[in-house]
Amino acid sequence: MLETWQLNTIIPVIIVISSITLLIYFAWKTLITSNLFQKGLNFYQEKDYQNAEAVFRQVISINSTNDVVRLLLGDCLLKQEKVEEAIEKYQEVITRAPKKADAYLRLSRIYMEQDKQKEAIEYLQKAKQVLQKRQPDKAQEVDRLLQKLNSY
Repeated sequence: MLETWQLNTIIPVIIVISSITLLIYFAWKTLITSNLFQKGLNFYQEKDYQNAEAVFRQVISINSTNDVVRLLLGDCLLKQEKVEEAIEKYQEVITRAPKKADAYLRLSRIYMEQDKQKEAIEYLQKAKQVLQKRQPDKAQEVDRLLQKLNSY
C-alpha cells in the first residue's frame, strides 16, 4: 500500500503532466490552424477560390469558433457563384456572433445584387445598429447608403 507521502507526491506530478500535455495539445492545434489559415489566405489572394474554400473548411473543422474564417469561406463561395451556400455561411456568423457587422454587410450586398431591396435594407439596418457604438463613422456610411436605397 502506498504511503500518504507517496500519494501526496504522485497527485501533483500527475496534475502537472496533464497540464503540460493539454498546453502542448492546444499549442499544436493553434499552430496547425494558423498555418492552414495562412495557406487559405494565400489561395484567396491568388484568386484560387476553390482551394481557399477547401482550406477554410479544414480550418473550421479544427477550430469551429473562428467567425473570420466563416466570412472568408462565404466570400470564396460567393466568388464561385455558390450564392446560397455563401448566404448560409454569413447567416451562421450572425447566429454565432450577432455583433459581427461584416456578415450583415455581406448579406445586404448579395441582396442588392439580387434586386431584393427590402432584404438589403433590413441587413443594412442591422449592420448600422451594430456599428453605432463601436464604429460610428462606418455607421454613418451605412446610414447614407440606407438613405439612398430608401429614396429609390
